[in-house]
Amino acid sequence: MINIVLFGPPGAGKGTQAENLKEKYNLKHISTGDVFRYNIKNETELGQKAKSYIDKGELVPDEVTIKMLNEIVEENMDSKGFIFDGFPRTEAQAEALNDLMDSKSTQIDAMIALEVPDEKLVERLLERGKTSGRKDDADESVIRNRIKVYYEETAVLKEFYKKENKYYGIDGVGSISEITERISKVIDQL
Repeated sequence: MINIVLFGPPGAGKGTQAENLKEKYNLKHISTGDVFRYNIKNETELGQKAKSYIDKGELVPDEVTIKMLNEIVEENMDSKGFIFDGFPRTEAQAEALNDLMDSKSTQIDAMIALEVPDEKLVERLLERGKTSGRKDDADESVIRNRIKVYYEETAVLKEFYKKENKYYGIDGVGSISEITERISKVIDQL
């Protein structure tokens, strides 16, 4: 199994790259946003718990998120591995993810972080905002704040995965295929 945490600021191209890697390596892409939406829409027990926190403007507790992820991992143990997108966001979540993978007799092999200059991110998100319908992609001050929050939240994760010798920073500027090729070089060496 190859298990990757795919990271990068908003607009770095995580979704696009996750799709390419999913196809190329036959991995299961797990986006925590998608997992939340699925569980809430289908009114699962975990979805109802998550919604109760979200409705109050609170963060969903790690325990609930990990249980949701565990269900997806359980259902897809026949895949060649997983791409985690949007999780972990804290050191406690990274440790919980390690524990989850240990319980499945596997591990996180790499954190691959797409590195893109802030101005390029703003440009990409404003462009995406013209067609995405997402309000948070249309307002430059909101975009800049999302980028700032990303750096504040993830700096600790970069160090966490560096200590485990699993951090790989990838240049996220260039054509989609060039970036996929850079990521593939890392994966092929795992």
